[in-house]
Amino acid sequence: MSERTRVVVTGLGATTPLGGDVPSTWTALLAGKSGARTLDEPWTEASTVKFAARVAVEPSEVMERVEMRRLDRSEQFALIAAREAWADAGSPEVDKERLGVVIASGIGGVITMLEQYDILRDKGPRSVSPHTVPMLMPNGPAANVGLELHAKAGVHTPVSACASGAEAIGYAMEMIRTGRADVVVAGGVEAAIHGLPIAGFASMKALSTRNDDPARASRPYDADRDGFVLGEGGGVIVLESLEYAQKRGARIYAELAGQGLTSDGYHIAAPDPDGSGVTRAVQFAMKDSGVDLAEVVHLNAHATSTPVGDIAEANALAAALGDHINHVAVSATKSMTGHLLGGAGAIETIFCVLALHHRVAPPTINIENLDPAVKIDVVRNKPRALPAGQIAAINDSFGFGGHNVVLVLRSFEA
Repeated sequence: MSERTRVVVTGLGATTPLGGDVPSTWTALLAGKSGARTLDEPWTEASTVKFAARVAVEPSEVMERVEMRRLDRSEQFALIAAREAWADAGSPEVDKERLGVVIASGIGGVITMLEQYDILRDKGPRSVSPHTVPMLMPNGPAANVGLELHAKAGVHTPVSACASGAEAIGYAMEMIRTGRADVVVAGGVEAAIHGLPIAGFASMKALSTRNDDPARASRPYDADRDGFVLGEGGGVIVLESLEYAQKRGARIYAELAGQGLTSDGYHIAAPDPDGSGVTRAVQFAMKDSGVDLAEVVHLNAHATSTPVGDIAEANALAAALGDHINHVAVSATKSMTGHLLGGAGAIETIFCVLALHHRVAPPTINIENLDPAVKIDVVRNKPRALPAGQIAAINDSFGFGGHNVVLVLRSFEA
C-alpha cells in the first residue's frame, strides 16, 4: 500500500441510554446494564410497543433552557457529545480552515416536525416556531456543531439510515486523507422516540414487543429474539492526522485505519439473505486499512436483534473473515443501548476505540438460548480481555436501503 496520511482518534464524546458521557456509558456497558425502560408518554397507551431506550441524562440537565428552545433533540445530543469530545481532545487550537465536521442522522428532526405540525393544526400558522426549519433539517446537528467550533473546511451530513454514523466517520477520515482538513469532528445522532416512528417500525414488525420486560427485550443472536429496541442519543469523535496530533502532543486512543462501503441492491428494508454486500464491505475495509487479518481480535456487530438480520450478518462475517472468525471476539452492544439508528455506528465506533484502548471486549447480554445458526464467537454476559501487542477491531453498520459500512480500527502505541 502506498504511503498516505494516517488518521487517529484523539477525543470521544457521547450521550446514550447508558450514561450522559463516555466514562459512565463505558462503565455501564462493561457491567452489562440495559438502557431500555417503559415509556410514560400518553401516546404509549394506544401503542403496541410501550418501551424504548431513552438517554440516561436528559439534555435539560446539562444545557440551558434558552439554548434548548432553538434546538431539536437530535441537535442537543450532537452538541452535548461534541463538547465532550472536543474537551477530551484538549480543545485543539487548529486553523478553522483546516477544521471540519461530519455528523449524521438517519431521520433528522422528526420530533420537531411532528410537534410543530400539532401546533399548526391546533393553534394556527402564527404559533409555529421560527426555528422550525433549522430544527428539523437533517444537517442541523452537524451545522450547529460546525457553527460552535467555527469549522470552515466543510460541514457534512451523510444520510444512510442506520449506517449513517459509521459513514460519517469514514467520510471524515477521507477529508483528512485527502488533505482537506487536519482535524474533523465526526459522529452520528438520533432522536426518534415518538409515537409515529415507533408506530411505523412496529407496523413493519421490526420492534420487540416485550412490554413486560424491556431490559431483556434486545437480545441479539438469541433464538427467541423478536425485534430491536429503539434507542436515542449519539456519539462524536475527534479525528486528526497522525502528524498533526503528534505535533501538538495529543493523547491518541487508536488509529482509524480503513473503511469499506457497498450496497445490496436487494430491498428497501430487508437484508440480502446471502450477505454478499456485507462480505464485500468487510473485505474492502480490510484492504483499505492495510491491517493484517491476524491482528483482528474484536468486532462490534450491527446485530439489531431481528430474526433475519442477525443471521444474515453473522454468515456474511464468517464468509468475509474465513476461519479467522473463530479468533474474533464479537460483541453486540445493542443488547444494552438499543438501536440508535443514525447514531448507532458512531457510539459503536467509540466502543471499538475503547475496547482497543483498554484491551477488553464488552459483553452481549440477554442471550439465554444461542441461535444454533450463529457460528461466530459471541462475547456473552461478561467482558473478555483482549491480547497485548498490535491488535485491530472491526465495526460494521447497515441501513435500510441496503447500505453497508465497515470501519477498521487499530491499536496505537506511541
